[in-house]
Amino acid sequence: MRRLWCILAITFSTFALWAQTAEELVAKNIAAKGGMDKIKAIRSLRTSGKFQQGGITASWGEVAKAPDLLRNSLSLQGMSLIQAYDGSSGWQINPFEGRRDPELLGEDDLRDLVYQADFYGPLVDYKEKGNKIEYLGKDTVDGDDVYRLKVTLKNGDVTYYFLDPDTYLEIRTETQHFIRGSIRESVTNYGNYKQVNGVYYAFAIEQGPKGADPSSLAKFNLEKVEANAAVDDQTFKMPVVKSASSEKGKN
Repeated sequence: MRRLWCILAITFSTFALWAQTAEELVAKNIAAKGGMDKIKAIRSLRTSGKFQQGGITASWGEVAKAPDLLRNSLSLQGMSLIQAYDGSSGWQINPFEGRRDPELLGEDDLRDLVYQADFYGPLVDYKEKGNKIEYLGKDTVDGDDVYRLKVTLKNGDVTYYFLDPDTYLEIRTETQHFIRGSIRESVTNYGNYKQVNGVYYAFAIEQGPKGADPSSLAKFNLEKVEANAAVDDQTFKMPVVKSASSEKGKN
């Protein structure tokens, strides 16, 4: 009898792991983070922390504003790499490559920045955004069971979500960007979730190309996250570069 109950318990546990729909998992993920009302109550985020990769440690910061404004910076040795998206175009200043003037981003870099700029992420209001979701069943991440969701974005790119079966929070995403007939795949790991204004955010993030040595992934450790800080939209606009001729004309 005891063996029968053990078999039934395992069977029901396995069935529960599979008996989900994509819509239910999205709803549980949103509820786990704090619920739609609390998520939508946050309209901007100002984040700061440390970036680590390959023995290099730098200061990192990001300012984001709903629905799709983003600016991030990485500072090292008195220089700052800046990338931003203003809702229609992306730009950067990269002094590490000897470029101190702002320049528009090419399609490769812009695709990823636009993806990151989605303030609430692909799951929130996915239907309105034109995204499609599919439940792909059970999978494993580092030996642990997870639920696997496939999210096809309106532009054709794909993100796979790996959700913890206990918390329903994502512990990993894998993204495929389709650019000029080629596929660029990346992986992001999430951990150390903490509440900010009633919403859970990952304070430890690892990111890099899919299949790369885990030790080579870029690590972002968030130290401060401020919700609903006053942020001017001009923060995300590309600065106007004054030409040398215009400067001479003032003299």
